[in-house]
Amino acid sequence: MKITTHSEKETENFAYEFAKKLDNNSIIVLTGDLGTGKTRFMRGVARYFGIENDVSSPTFTIVNEYTPKENLDKVNRIFHFDTYRLTDGEDFENTIGTDYFHSGLCIIEWGEIIKDILPKDTIYITITRNNEYEDNERTIEILGGNI
Repeated sequence: MKITTHSEKETENFAYEFAKKLDNNSIIVLTGDLGTGKTRFMRGVARYFGIENDVSSPTFTIVNEYTPKENLDKVNRIFHFDTYRLTDGEDFENTIGTDYFHSGLCIIEWGEIIKDILPKDTIYITITRNNEYEDNERTIEILGGNI
């Protein structure tokens, strides 16, 4: 699946709609250059689950944990990772551990770094800036998973 969005709000709204397909077993890798909209995408997913203002990139904490306020029948915890500062899957296992993968919805920015330890049904989402002159236009490509 591939779509184009033309604003941050469109990217967030697409993520909100996409979140309807997710559950406690979903693992999503968000890939894209700095500033392409990975955290914006996460905000759209979080909004679907009733989390409005608390979403930020966990660059220095590595993981942020959120408790959904809506759609609790689908997801009971959301874990938002930023693995940019890790070296590989082994580093992730030693630093954080993989128990999160069985405890709620996992969204991993820069997850390609730990691809070697991710389950085979992981959903890969790549966000790219389409045009250096049109700062808000993005292509969102979704691969893998069971959606």
